[in-house]
Amino acid sequence: MTDMKRDDSFDSTIDLDRLRLGQNFADLVGVKKELLVVPVRKPDRQWFIRVHPEPEWSFTTATLTVKQERGSETYIVDRSLWEFLPGELRPTLLVVGISRQNAVFVWPLRLPGADRRSDAWAQSALAAADTAKTRWVRVAANMETGMYDAISGSAEPEPEWPTVGFQRVIELAFRERFIRSAEHPEVRKLRGEI
Repeated sequence: MTDMKRDDSFDSTIDLDRLRLGQNFADLVGVKKELLVVPVRKPDRQWFIRVHPEPEWSFTTATLTVKQERGSETYIVDRSLWEFLPGELRPTLLVVGISRQNAVFVWPLRLPGADRRSDAWAQSALAAADTAKTRWVRVAANMETGMYDAISGSAEPEPEWPTVGFQRVIELAFRERFIRSAEHPEVRKLRGEI
């Protein structure tokens, strides 16, 4: 057995600065939050959000929006089905957003249709998303003006974007919302079959 020398000069002070837990605790202990599900939605009116500024983190496609009791669901539709859903699809810009709490979401933004007309709601949402590429923004519906207000916050801190790519974010967001065939229940409902 080794002789352990006893230190009688025990210092009872505790350096709290060395023990303080910082914002980057997960990084320090090697913990990483996995991105498992990505909601498709407008940002909540109380969130400050950012939109990924890189063009490859947005995508223009045709979507189907289905009204439900509690809001609506947005689906992406395989190109082979576009001609079978006349008047149901809308051109949509899908952008990746993130809240200050690092909640990642896909925000479907309506684009002008074939007639090139757009309304104030769609225009103001696109403008708010563009502003959110460089600043934290809160997007709130203004019923009086019939459009969204964008309340700007600071540019700092920069968001912590997911480490997975845009393709994976879209796959996670539309895993259950990708219409690949005419036999999909939502397509069958639109055709009056169910």
